[in-house]
Amino acid sequence: MNSLIDKYNIPGPRYTSYPTVPYWDENSFTPELWKQSVIRTFKESNAEEGISIYIHLPFCEALCTFCACHKRITKQHSVEIPYLESVLKEWQLYLKLFNEKPKLKELHLGGGTPTFFSPKNLKTLLEGIFETVEIAEHQEFSFEGHPNNTTKEHLQTLYDLGFRRVSFGVQDYDPKVQKAINRIQSFEKVRDVTEWAKEIGYRGISHDLVFGLPHQTWEAMESTIRKTMELKPDRLAFYSYAHVPWVKGVGQRGFDENDLPSGEEKRRLYEDGKKLLEELGYIEVGMDHFSLEHDDLYQSLIQKKLHRNFMGYTSSKTQLMVGLGMSAISDSWYAFAQNIKTVEEYQKMVEEGEIPVVKGHILNDEDLTVRRHILNLMCQLETTFDINNSFPELENAFEMLKEMENDELVEINGHHIQITEKGRAFTRNVAMVFDLRMMRNKPETRIFSMTI
Repeated sequence: MNSLIDKYNIPGPRYTSYPTVPYWDENSFTPELWKQSVIRTFKESNAEEGISIYIHLPFCEALCTFCACHKRITKQHSVEIPYLESVLKEWQLYLKLFNEKPKLKELHLGGGTPTFFSPKNLKTLLEGIFETVEIAEHQEFSFEGHPNNTTKEHLQTLYDLGFRRVSFGVQDYDPKVQKAINRIQSFEKVRDVTEWAKEIGYRGISHDLVFGLPHQTWEAMESTIRKTMELKPDRLAFYSYAHVPWVKGVGQRGFDENDLPSGEEKRRLYEDGKKLLEELGYIEVGMDHFSLEHDDLYQSLIQKKLHRNFMGYTSSKTQLMVGLGMSAISDSWYAFAQNIKTVEEYQKMVEEGEIPVVKGHILNDEDLTVRRHILNLMCQLETTFDINNSFPELENAFEMLKEMENDELVEINGHHIQITEKGRAFTRNVAMVFDLRMMRNKPETRIFSMTI
């Protein structure tokens, strides 16, 4: 395994989209084309499928130095109401594009720290959206909660509004690791919010753990996993730490790079962590995710309904996902669009009546084909393609896959590609084989985190 790590531990995307953001063709993108794409997708899919909404709530009271998200650090809670008013105004701009009432299938509050906002203000935001939509019969509403500031009132208020899933960011319980990443939270805090969520009736409680953090050892990781098992969340995200300090604003400079585990040590954290999670009853779903058998994520994998988008893995798919808020990314299936990345510019554009997208990508036929293959690999660990009736460059992909087959990472049967159990740790590498845009324009500088 060590030789495979040396061979395949290279910078690569996480494929929450294809093309990935660095390869978007911004020159051929305009806000008008984006609106046309939204209208087209809404007409095609709203009646049957419904839509998803992602709301980016960017404020945090303190900077976690492992985080690569777009956020704003402040203790001034006076920012809450003006920001939420802008989000509702942005939603009104999208409503003007639709020819019928949207059917809301999926809603996620991400950040930042969604629970930075008071329960009362979150209720005002959500009721402002709900009064404009039809709620789908089997909706999935979820939010990210910081254990240090998620209150029982937060949980009850959001539950009463239809939320049944909550994800708590744990990362690691080791004090030395917590100090390095500036995320100090006790096991008792996490236990309290988890128990409150269970008492209230949440049926999908998730904990986020991260491997590859500074000063992390297997002994500490094992202790974190065993503590997590005492609380038995329905699912776990077991993320690889993405070290991208060159990205402006991420704040990943609170420790020395020499404090990070080596590639081999990091892989051991994953392999031994995965083994322990499976011994404790969790099943690996997709990449980085584990769930108990009863959880929707596992059931959607079995039913081949698992989907991946900018919100990560989801148990249902909608063609249209509208991202609201500063830096939020939207997906119409035929196009991607990202909102402007500062709070002030975002609020100014919305106030002027503009949908605040500043960059995006219109997918061509090739993009749509490649996207389908990469989604298949990321969600189902398999795909089927005919190189004779596809794009010529995918012949090169087939040759690269043959080498991966020799390394026992994939099995090739005719036109069918299956990622093996051994190859699951290298899913991103397999998907990269199909990434024609990266193949044609390999980056000269580092733009992605390491795959392992």
